[in-house]
Amino acid sequence: MPDSLNNFPNGVQLNPPPQVTAEDILTSQAVQFLCSLQREFGQRRKGLLDARIERQKRLDAGEKPDFLTSTNSIRQDASWKVASTPPDMQKRWVEITGPTDRKMLINALNSGASTFMADFEDANSPTFSNMIDGQRNLSLAIDRTLTFTSSEGKFYQLNDQVATLMVRPRGWHLEEKHLLVDGLPISASLFDFGLYFFRNARRLLEKGTGPYFYLPKMESHLEARLWNDVFNYAQDYLRIPRGTIRATVLIETILAAFEMEEILYELRTHSAGLNAGRWDYIFSIIKKFRNQVDVVLPDRAQITMTTPFMRAYTELLVKTCHKRGAHAMGGMAAYIPSRKDPEVNEIALAKVRDDKLREVRDGFDGTWVAHPDLVPIAYAIFENALRDKPNQKDCLREDVAAGAGDLLNFTIVGGKITEKGLRTNINVAIQYLESWLRGNGAVAIYNLMEDTATAEISRAQIWQWVNHPHAALEDGRKITAPLVHGMIPEELNKIRSLVGEAYFKAGKYEPAADLFECFATCAEFEDFLTIPAYSRLE
Repeated sequence: MPDSLNNFPNGVQLNPPPQVTAEDILTSQAVQFLCSLQREFGQRRKGLLDARIERQKRLDAGEKPDFLTSTNSIRQDASWKVASTPPDMQKRWVEITGPTDRKMLINALNSGASTFMADFEDANSPTFSNMIDGQRNLSLAIDRTLTFTSSEGKFYQLNDQVATLMVRPRGWHLEEKHLLVDGLPISASLFDFGLYFFRNARRLLEKGTGPYFYLPKMESHLEARLWNDVFNYAQDYLRIPRGTIRATVLIETILAAFEMEEILYELRTHSAGLNAGRWDYIFSIIKKFRNQVDVVLPDRAQITMTTPFMRAYTELLVKTCHKRGAHAMGGMAAYIPSRKDPEVNEIALAKVRDDKLREVRDGFDGTWVAHPDLVPIAYAIFENALRDKPNQKDCLREDVAAGAGDLLNFTIVGGKITEKGLRTNINVAIQYLESWLRGNGAVAIYNLMEDTATAEISRAQIWQWVNHPHAALEDGRKITAPLVHGMIPEELNKIRSLVGEAYFKAGKYEPAADLFECFATCAEFEDFLTIPAYSRLE
């Protein structure tokens, strides 16, 4: 056993799968830092997760969220702003996202995007191999020594000019089961953040950039306060000035939408803005109001960015950010351009252009794409609108007056639950979960780049439809567990025809279907399917 593994702090246990080599990443010094983070902040994290459970009980009883009276003074105080933006984060017209494998890292950093968000969260299947290899790959990328050779012999390396790097750790709700501190799994958030920061903060600063992060799945400003305290502790530990870290928060829960200003305030010395995480936002609405009879959403395809509650949320985000001097980042264009069907391709690309034009006109400072081929399209839209301006924080959107009623206006005129929508939820979720179980968390399905939010929306919608007293298909049929059960083998047969018999048999489609059916039709709703499903990964 390497010497570093013999020098872990008391109470720390590392249990890596036998095929994973982690000694170069989980050194005794790195583990000491992770251990200190967990012992300092683990109980606060647990308390905040317990508060989520209590809040859900109140929502189940009919409570509706509202802006906090206890923090009204923060919202009314016009004097405070977030910290000034570092030079390499001023211009964020196009951000590309994806997991941390070598090929993705190289292609994304070389894509021409302003920023690449390397994702340990929704676009990643959290096998221990993925988590460790991802940390290793990021350090190589920072050092400009990352290369990759494909099975066909194609060689990949980084260009001289690459995108600014940001990293998204896993959310507060997740754990890393392979590293135990005092007998309990370490917070996955602290594991991902801590390893990246400990290994790379100084080398990033030496290269003229910094440790930049995206923070997911928060539900309150108190969770942002915890992150801010973690940042201060980490910077003090490495004797790096406070405020060196910069973090953009994904507003991807309905509860966080009511606390956007407070979240910016808590992180104001470290804030790099807010992002409209649209897909998880939709999942959050379904999840939080799953037991309220007056809230039921139609097919996912009918929930567009122009529906009233999505418009209110995005416009309020822009207004909030620019009021406080922060970047407002737009949502994901998930389309994967097709090289086989030009007609379908052009229709889809026209929708991408319309989406990005809406965002730039609404005042967003940049946007997200999932594929390098979309970078030039989105970049041209922001370049044409902003020209020589790196951002449009001067667009204050004082015309926006979105209130609680607007954020909670879930009426979609003409919205329906269709058999096609039900079957699509089943089909796409099974395909995604099959890939996730094999260790791949970013999957191209029907020309869309899907991540964990896909499976979450799909199973949450079906669970709500099955349990809602008034949810029915447009033809009048009640959506029941037996109805869903009968459709699953039919969708599996469609998938078998799509991928071929040999690929189907070699894959994990049957376990994925069982997993999906369990979460979509079980008696009690699971807040995150990735928590129990994590036990199936090495």
